[in-house]
Parts: sequence; C-alpha cells; structure tokens
Amino acid sequence: MMDPIESITPYKDSSLAMLLEAQRRDAEIHYFQQGDLKLLDGKAIGRSRRLNVRDDNEDWYEFGAVDSIDLGDLDVILMRKDPPFDMEYVYTTYILDRAEAAGALVVNRPQALRDINEKAYTAWFPECTPLTLITRSMDEMRAFLAENGRIVVKPLDGMGGKSIFVVQHGDKNANVIFETLTDFGQRYAMAQIHIPEISLGDKRILLIDGEAVPFALARIPPADDNRGNLVVGAKGVGQELSDVDRTICERVGPVLKEHGVIFAGIDVIGDYMTEVNVTSPTGIRELDTQFDLNIAGQLFDAIESELA
Repeated sequence: MMDPIESITPYKDSSLAMLLEAQRRDAEIHYFQQGDLKLLDGKAIGRSRRLNVRDDNEDWYEFGAVDSIDLGDLDVILMRKDPPFDMEYVYTTYILDRAEAAGALVVNRPQALRDINEKAYTAWFPECTPLTLITRSMDEMRAFLAENGRIVVKPLDGMGGKSIFVVQHGDKNANVIFETLTDFGQRYAMAQIHIPEISLGDKRILLIDGEAVPFALARIPPADDNRGNLVVGAKGVGQELSDVDRTICERVGPVLKEHGVIFAGIDVIGDYMTEVNVTSPTGIRELDTQFDLNIAGQLFDAIESELA
C-alpha cells in the first residue's frame, strides 16, 4: 500500500528496497493505492495489481494481473503511504484494521499509525527531546520565542521539511508564520527550541522491531537552508550511533515495539530526538550503500519472525 510507484526516485526509495527484498524471498507482491481499498459488509477488499520490480533507475516496475482480493488473506501488508496524515489516511487505517482482524499482519499496525503522531508523540519522551510547545495560541508561540530566542516551528501533519520555519526573536515575519501554521488559532502547531547542532546533521535512526540499526544517516542542511531533509537538498552522511543515540533508542524502541511498530525512524539533532516517524520512514538505501547493509532484509527477518 503506497503512493504511485511511477513517481518514486528508485535509487533512494525505501519502499522499493522493501519490494526488492520481498521479491528476492519469492513473495507474491500485490500493489495497492488508497483508492483501491474498500469495506464491503465489514470485509476489507482491495483491487490488486500484481507487481514485479527491478533495481533499475530507468525501468523499475511492471504490473501484471488485476484481481479483487480479501486483504485479510494476505500474509503481510506494508503500509507505506506518505503523509499528510489527513482524514483520508485515517479512513485507510480503518480498512487496514479490518484486514488485521481477518488475519493479515499490517506493518505498521493501523492503530499505532493513528496514535503515534510523528511530531506530537515526542511528548511521550520529554527526557529525550528539546523543550517543545504544541499549541493553537499565537500568543503562546510569541512568548515561547521571546523566552528562548530562536525556535523551530512546524505543522503536525507534514513531512519532508514542508512548512518548517526557523524564527529568531525580533523577526518581523514571526507573526505571519504563527498565523499561517495555526490558521489564526484554529490548528495545532509545534514549536521547539532551536538546536545549533543541526549544522552537523539531522540524524535519521532506523529501528526494526524496537532495535536500532547501528548507523544513522546524518542529513546535513545545504548552505542556503536550515532544513535537514534530503528532498530539499540536504546531504546524507552515514555515521555510527553515538552513546546518546543508543540511549534514546533504548528508551523509545521498546515502546514502539509494544504498540506494533515494526519499522520506525527517529530523528535526532545533537543529543535530542525531534520526531518519531512511523508512517513511511526512509533512509534504507543510503545506509545500505554506505555501509554494505541489507536493512530491508533485517526488516523481513523481523516480519517472518512475527508470522512464525
């Protein structure tokens, strides 16, 4: 279950890495987009297209037969739909709930996708995170900025660096930024104190079944941007986990596993976790290339263990 496969960038797409690994294991792959799923008489049903994939940047997929199948008859459903996390996403997880109830293993668990907002869930681990405010109030955001001098503000439902602002006390654009993010006080948004170590990279750490991959992908912002996101030009540099990284993972990983999150990515800047990504974490292919890993293989080992 993913976004249009024709629109991905193959050499760095984590979903394709998973598909390639599934195919290496002789899995029968069925491809769905949101519009292919439905509930009928309480049963989750999908319009399936059989899929074959190749590790080829010019020609990476081929569709086969089209069928209508009961989603509960599938062994595993990989839910890889990107945010925004809107009501259509929530409705999709309801359908996947019914597939799970009928016997399919959904990765990640639909209830966890609803419960673990990728920005707000940092509040469950305040000892691991920078000082954070989630509010609708523009006055509270202004006070937070005045008290802390430099902050990062972002929406709760975005991805890929969209609508993330670094705001300095005295910035005359601050009011319009707060107005835009909160829709004049009608929507919740997040503010965090600015962490200067962003210049060294926003580290993406992948966790499989609660355990950290031993290397992180530090996404170093370009000279003309504050954001450590690959899609806006950040450079991905692999590095070993630090002692603090491991401590954060040891705190967060078991909680995610308990909630049915088999594959997650946490973001760490300096010594602080800033986000918990459970919808469609990326970084597999970059880390595989730099450290000769097979992260998708580790993931499928965990999935097969769940199925045993």
